[in-house]
Amino acid sequence: MDIRAIFMGLAFALMWSSAFTSVRVIVAHAPPLAALSVRFLIAGIIAVAIARALGQTWQLTREQWRLTIVFGICQNALYLGLYFVAMQTVEASLAAIIASSLPLWVALSGWLISGDRLPPMGVAGLVAGFAGVAIIMGSRLSAGVDPFGVMLCGLGVLALTFATLALRGASSGGNVLMIVGLQMLIGSAALVVPALLLEEWVITPTWSLTIAFTYTIFIPGLAATFTWFLLVRRIGTVRAATFHFLNPFLGVAIAALFLGEALGPLDILGVAIITAGILAVQLSKVSTRS
Repeated sequence: MDIRAIFMGLAFALMWSSAFTSVRVIVAHAPPLAALSVRFLIAGIIAVAIARALGQTWQLTREQWRLTIVFGICQNALYLGLYFVAMQTVEASLAAIIASSLPLWVALSGWLISGDRLPPMGVAGLVAGFAGVAIIMGSRLSAGVDPFGVMLCGLGVLALTFATLALRGASSGGNVLMIVGLQMLIGSAALVVPALLLEEWVITPTWSLTIAFTYTIFIPGLAATFTWFLLVRRIGTVRAATFHFLNPFLGVAIAALFLGEALGPLDILGVAIITAGILAVQLSKVSTRS
């Protein structure tokens, strides 16, 4: 792994982890599904316009279209839609911790469903990672966290797991920025109907909403997604996913810094265990591929 890939991975982890804090601000002032649909519409138009200016085409192969649609629906509509709704009652730090379990679910799915080989270190990492999640869940549920919101976050991670498994096929063959834009437009279209049917479009305009919404469009939305696609193309999905071990710590730290969310001893212990578990799983997968 070269220096450029390392910087790309660190940048992606930081941008991805910061999204939970900005989303928490957005859903406090605007209807979640409507805000997310508008965000994807704006970001998708920008991405497609830039891609066209760079000479990229939306004439994708049938397989690219299929996987781009799957990714747009599973990640943008399902994962982020469920998360935006959940984060009306779930703190950013807890949402980040649940989402950070993604590499564990991907590894478990590959092991149980696809028959991927997982060395003993990887199995130990899975056990440790899920144990860390259980520690935090037990602590937060006993403290009165909204169980319905937690359930929505869990369902969102499962949708993102499926999207991650489909990612490589969707990003192959060039047109990376175009694919990023198209899957955002697909997510926007998928969210319009539930937003119109289920939400009252009442917005409380504030500077914090404006800043958080703008930041979410350009940093976690466009920049992080584009960086992830490039990182996967450069070093592969398995090696790129190694950087997810930073997400539990970064997500919690950013939420504590900007939102003042409190952390208990069990939260810190759980984050440390999850981080170690994710790192063990990803390193075991890298060694297996090598």
